[in-house]
Amino acid sequence: MEKLPEMFGTNVFGDSVMQKRLPHDTYKAFKRTLAQGESLTREIADVVASAMKDWAVEKGATHYTHWFQPMTGITAEKHDAFISPVGDGVIMEFSGKELIRGEPDASSFPSGGIRATFEARGYTAWDPTSYAFIKDATLCIPTAFCSYTGEALDKKTPLLRSMQALNAQAIRILKLFGNDAVKRVIPTVGAEQEYFLVDLDLFKRRPDLIYTGRTLFGAQPPKGQELDDHYFGVLKPRVSAFMKDLDLELWKLGVPAKTEHNEAAPAQHELAPIFTSANIATDHNQLTMEMMKKIASRHGMACLLSEKPFNGVNGSGKHNNWSMCTDTGVNLLEPGASPIENAQFLLFLTAVIRAVDEHQDLLRICAASAGNDHRLGGNEAPPAIISMFLGDELTGILSALEKEDEYSGIPKREMNIGVNFMPRFPSDNTDRNRTSPFAFTGNKFEFRMLGSSFSVAGPNTVLNTIVADVLEDFANELEKARNFTGALNTLIRDTIREHKRIIFNGNNYSREWVDEARERGLLDWPSSAEAIAHFTDEKNIRLFTRHGVYTEVEMKSRREIMLETYCKILRIEALTMLDMASRDIIPGILNYSAKLAGDASIKAQIGIDDSLERKLCARLSKLSSCVDEKSDSLRLAVESANEYTVLEEKAKFYRERVFAAMNELRECVDMAEPLVPAKLWPYPNYGSLLFSISD
Repeated sequence: MEKLPEMFGTNVFGDSVMQKRLPHDTYKAFKRTLAQGESLTREIADVVASAMKDWAVEKGATHYTHWFQPMTGITAEKHDAFISPVGDGVIMEFSGKELIRGEPDASSFPSGGIRATFEARGYTAWDPTSYAFIKDATLCIPTAFCSYTGEALDKKTPLLRSMQALNAQAIRILKLFGNDAVKRVIPTVGAEQEYFLVDLDLFKRRPDLIYTGRTLFGAQPPKGQELDDHYFGVLKPRVSAFMKDLDLELWKLGVPAKTEHNEAAPAQHELAPIFTSANIATDHNQLTMEMMKKIASRHGMACLLSEKPFNGVNGSGKHNNWSMCTDTGVNLLEPGASPIENAQFLLFLTAVIRAVDEHQDLLRICAASAGNDHRLGGNEAPPAIISMFLGDELTGILSALEKEDEYSGIPKREMNIGVNFMPRFPSDNTDRNRTSPFAFTGNKFEFRMLGSSFSVAGPNTVLNTIVADVLEDFANELEKARNFTGALNTLIRDTIREHKRIIFNGNNYSREWVDEARERGLLDWPSSAEAIAHFTDEKNIRLFTRHGVYTEVEMKSRREIMLETYCKILRIEALTMLDMASRDIIPGILNYSAKLAGDASIKAQIGIDDSLERKLCARLSKLSSCVDEKSDSLRLAVESANEYTVLEEKAKFYRERVFAAMNELRECVDMAEPLVPAKLWPYPNYGSLLFSISD
């Protein structure tokens, strides 16, 4: 640990490495082009490529890959060796051309109709704003991915475009406040990652975990999370060893992993990094998920990133902490000592309020998935209704501004625990709200709706764009104002008045809030199937195309991909349930029933009471018939789904019919499981899985 500062980022071709390895003029030119948003010249790329290759080879790398993030939600790699033939041998070589551009197959990734099977060409383009790194003896070069015809086929390209849009509009606002020194505004993100760890041997015995990442069957164990004894509890040795190895690997990759602890559910944990730019944070989170799975297996465990791997306990989310910072180090969502007097902060705050209110639909859509549908609405996961939590102080300030009243502030109070020798400290001005989908937490917003398996690129693309859109309107209005201060005050006051309906500081889980939200006119789309279909509503197409974040074609492709993925995931889960039921569960119930029938027959022959065996056998017979009947219903529903050719209709059918049939089948199986001895049940039970990591 003493060498941690020297070890951090050792596998990253970062700024300090470039300063040492690049000629001074090249380094300056490289940094200047990034700062000014210009394209890199081939000459600079050649020099950078040569230095990057030498550094990578010295560290044991033999190959390079353009590391990109297609619409699968995970990363993709195609490895090429650093070799070029020379005579009867080879030399290690890597050119600027190879650094700048790669050519993977674009028709084998989800494209939403942009690429047909026979149209295979696609390009990866180097993203110099995200540092290259070494992983598994391979130099990984972060890249964007586009089709032969230029459309974005990945999650990174729209994110970079949205960052560009936000920067342009935020700079306009800052100039109005006299902040001419600021050249760039960067959205910053810290993605808290929740996950489960289970024993690897038990994982391998559960086809549902292998195929879908979550348990499709499972009766509740005698103990779950009722005692709250896992949350922040002492780490078990195997988990602690895993976390230490994970930290080391992430630190070498420059990922600033900082906080880790046990989460609320048994076997559930969390890792939180330090904030960085949205682009790099997205790359880091993808690496974090990959490393979690890889390192867990080294410790004889499996890492589950599904949103709801176990029914009846907490699901796993990904809390997306978002803010905006200037290149001069100022957080634009920092209220300061006196928020009521911080007009710049209040303007940016009200811009976010308006953006969230006007674009509730997009925030719901970017958190939509088949897996997240199981999680939203309870156990520390927010509901599907979008609202904002601001806390008492900010809400009071905004109310005073709206009414043009004086704001006296919340009296500062000192925490007195009641023990004389304990130190006293000031309390915060507001509590936290863990049920809010979008909560202000001091100097940033925490978007809590995302599922644990999500890439954070999509949600941050939405956040950047909707805030950029409002800032553009604000700048247009304020730039033409003759009295800036008067126009600013009016704009803040009017924005609060028109969009305060989105602010809610209460219990988002309550039935009363659902009714109140409906009265306020807030959207309530419980399922992803109904939400996703609205992505290409006309207002959304206008928004993204106006800011150059998506083309209309790219938006339609993403809508198709999201709906297709939703249907495919439910289909895979349904087929897995049918396979498990027919191959193992029904035979398991019948085998135990046969044993009970045999025992009953023997007892009857010798005149002993056999009523218990008969009773159990009758119950199991009824349940096995139920499993068979519900399996037939599910099979029919899956077959019927194939008849739909319109994706919105198919997704709706999967949600209303297939998913309902899945739940009915599960209910029968979960009722049968406790009646069958554990050693005769074909799969490890919930108790074994949730408490499999021993002390």
